[in-house]
Amino acid sequence: QVQLVESGGGLVQAGGSLRLSCAASGSILSINSMGWYRQAPGKQRELVADITSGGTTNYADSVAGRFTISRDNAKNTVYLQMNSLMPEETAVYYCNAEVYYYAFNTYWGQGTQVTVSS
Repeated sequence: QVQLVESGGGLVQAGGSLRLSCAASGSILSINSMGWYRQAPGKQRELVADITSGGTTNYADSVAGRFTISRDNAKNTVYLQMNSLMPEETAVYYCNAEVYYYAFNTYWGQGTQVTVSS
């Protein structure tokens, strides 16, 4: 079993910054990709950014240039630095990891609320 625990969400004014963290623990031999998704009320969950074990990153067009994803492989932790936040980015942010433990499985965190006030 694998647990993903997110932290760093909260309330911020428009234009502000937040840094999210997600630590994976449990039965892990390696982690392939790790990523962040978000889901706003009444909307589908969408990819924000992801990163491979080798450090290759991918961003949604809407956040490119403002958000930065990074990871610490030794700590099985992924980060999301969010700058210049906008009210429409208010959502629950979820961490995701593709974990290898004799087979690949995908796990999700419980989500952390990010609220951007105007």
